Amino acid sequence: MSRLMLLVILLSSLSLANSLELTGPLVQGGMVIGQTEPDNQVFIGGQPLASTKRGQFVFGLDRDAPKQVVLKVVDAQGVETVKRLAIEQRQYDIQYIEGIAKKIMKPSEASRKRAGQEAQLVAKARAQSLPRLDFTETFQWPLKGPITGVYGSQRVYNGEPRRPHYGVDVAAPVGTPVSVPAPGIVTLVHQDMFYSGGTIIIDHGYGISSTMIHLSKVHAKVGDEVKPGDVVAEVGAGGRATGPHLDWRMNWFKARIDPMLLVKPESLETAGKE
Repeated sequence: MSRLMLLVILLSSLSLANSLELTGPLVQGGMVIGQTEPDNQVFIGGQPLASTKRGQFVFGLDRDAPKQVVLKVVDAQGVETVKRLAIEQRQYDIQYIEGIAKKIMKPSEASRKRAGQEAQLVAKARAQSLPRLDFTETFQWPLKGPITGVYGSQRVYNGEPRRPHYGVDVAAPVGTPVSVPAPGIVTLVHQDMFYSGGTIIIDHGYGISSTMIHLSKVHAKVGDEVKPGDVVAEVGAGGRATGPHLDWRMNWFKARIDPMLLVKPESLETAGKE
């Protein structure tokens, strides 16, 4: 290979590296932040991504994301660049929980109708794509305590398999203050949902949101601008809970993200020991 040809290849590679940068774990449950040229269009798995004026974008990898995801970038001249992202696959725990009340295991028709209406409220809040960059900030624990449930685990209630657990559970007494994990705007508040008890959703921008459930009280209201350290709720045991704890979940639209992948390692260590 001639030196000229080698130089052309190196320059081409350098140009691609400068036009597309990805930050974040390429693993099931991960959140990935990207940077490209402002005029570029980006697609993940065929889905178009909204980007900022500076070319920033974000996407999440669901619990069951496949081994490979296609990322496509189309520049202002219509030239396409395709990257095939290898996604690390995870092994999830199975938890067996007994003693769940029959009314929760087999809810009445009225309760199922209520739960369905509440699920629509949650879906509507998570479907928003607000032009906020709060997702680029450092995330922190909403409270500290023993980790009693982890993302992705399959739970078996009273011997019956249920949907996987999509959040991280932190045990704490009822009334323990719950703060904000990252800046954002409150898009949903409900004092007592059938399955999740007190519920709050905080939008961090471009489809990234935090949901905190099983709360005994929610102090914030829809439209509030919040920041880390702001106390927005209190730990409870409402809804489908076997004891007092906080269930912190994160989404990129419908895709479930693992909150534990977003906190600093030292925060994770402290939260697990206390």
